[in-house]
Amino acid sequence: MQVGRFYGGIAALVRSESDGRYLVLQRVSDRDFAAGVWECVTGRVDQGEGFEDALHREVAEEIGARVKVDFILGTAHFYRGAPTPDNELLGIVYCCSLDAPGQIRLSPEHAAFLWVTPQQAQEMLSETDPSTMWVRGVIARAEQVRKLVPKALIEHNRALGFEMG
Repeated sequence: MQVGRFYGGIAALVRSESDGRYLVLQRVSDRDFAAGVWECVTGRVDQGEGFEDALHREVAEEIGARVKVDFILGTAHFYRGAPTPDNELLGIVYCCSLDAPGQIRLSPEHAAFLWVTPQQAQEMLSETDPSTMWVRGVIARAEQVRKLVPKALIEHNRALGFEMG
C-alpha cells in the first residue's frame, strides 16, 4: 500500500452550559465546499500544531469565543470534495461547552448562527447532503454520549486536556 498525504482536522460541537442548546453555523454561499449548509465549528490542523491547539484556534477564528473541551466524541474520515488525496481529511470531533452563548462573533466564513435544541437540530437539519447529515448525526451522538459521561470525567478532561505529547 502506498503511503499518501492527508489533512488533519477538527470539529468542535459547542453546547451552551446554561440551556443545553447547540451552536450551528451557516456557511456563506460562496464557499468552495458545502456552501450555505449548517455545520459546527470545523477546520484544518496547521503544520506544527496539535489537534487541541487547532480546536481552540478555529473556535476563536470562527466564533470569537473560548470553549471548555468536555470530551472527544469520535473521529472522522471524509473527502472535502472529490475523493482525491488532496481532499482527504482525518479528524477528531470534540464536544465543547460555552458559558456565555451571547458572546458569538462570526467570521466571514459564516453567514448566520443559531442555538438549537437537539430536537430542533433534527428537524432543521433535514437536507440529505453529506455535510448536513453528518452534523445532524454528530448532535444526536453527542446527546447520547453526554448522558453516559460522568461529570467527574468532563471536569478531568477540562483540567488536563487531551494532548499527550
